[in-house]
Order: sequence, then C-alpha cells, then structure tokens
Amino acid sequence: METAVFGGGCFWCTEAIFQSLKGVDKVTPGYAGGEKTNPSYEEVCSGTTGHAEVVKVEFNPREITFEDLLEVFFNLHNPTTKDQQGADMGTQYRSIILYTSSQQKEVAENYIQKITKENKFSNPIVTELKPITEFYPAESYHQDYFTVHQGAPYCEVVISPKLEKLKEKFSKLVK
Repeated sequence: METAVFGGGCFWCTEAIFQSLKGVDKVTPGYAGGEKTNPSYEEVCSGTTGHAEVVKVEFNPREITFEDLLEVFFNLHNPTTKDQQGADMGTQYRSIILYTSSQQKEVAENYIQKITKENKFSNPIVTELKPITEFYPAESYHQDYFTVHQGAPYCEVVISPKLEKLKEKFSKLVK
C-alpha cells in the first residue's frame, strides 16, 4: 500500500471521489500543509493555521497508479483558482498535493508539466506541491460524509454531479 495526500477544495467532495476508485483501500479527510499542531475544523476554516482541507488516500499501486490518482484529481477540481473551489473560498480550499516520496514529487511535477504543455486549462495551474510533514485526521463527523449525508443539499448539488462526472470520464477506474 502507498499513501497520497490531495487537497482540492472541500474534503467532503475529494473523499467521495477517491472512495469511488478501484484500488483505493481507505480515504481519510483531514488537515495538512500548515503550521498549527492538531488543528480543529473551526481553526482551519478561520484561515489562520495554514492548513488545507485534504484527504489521505491509501491505495494499492498494483491496482491504481499514482498517475491515475493525479488524472482524477486534476479533472475533478479547478487547479487554476488560488484558494478557491466554486463558492468555497479561503486558503483551506487551495489546490495542493502533499507528496510522500521523491518519486511522487517527480511524477506530480511531470504530470503538471504535461498538462500545462497540452494547454488543458486556459489559466495557469496554481496547485501547490510540497512534502507532507504532518496529517491530522478531521473530526469524526467529517468522515464518510457523503455516504452518511447523501440527501443533504450540498451533497446533491455539489458532490453528486462530481461523482457522475467521475463515472462518465473514468469508468474503468470506478468501483
């Protein structure tokens, strides 16, 4: 098993997306990329901790590659908006990859260069790329959020359409 850490806006969305992929064993929403030790959701939302809402993805590289995860990540959030995803604004919603090895760093750098050369996006990619130092799991009420709250308005309006896009675009990777 390997671990990858991604932040692409609200962790409820990114958790639901990565949980849907073959080869992904576990997805844990949490906080990383900041300075404060063991921050709370309220502290992260204040924008004062430096942390982003992220997901820790534990995956089997024989079933799904890190590059596959990158492709899904870059297709299901906007990596060109600084500190914003849709209506969610603040540093905690920034696009970020926190690599766990030098190999992940290299693969991510190469992938970003490739999609930049392909002009995949009309604006420059602002995704932060840095090593993971600490990961703090989010509070229990954030875990498996979409599974527990599928009928909630946010889930229906924001998460469900992303999951439909995932199924359409990446059917071979979906469980």
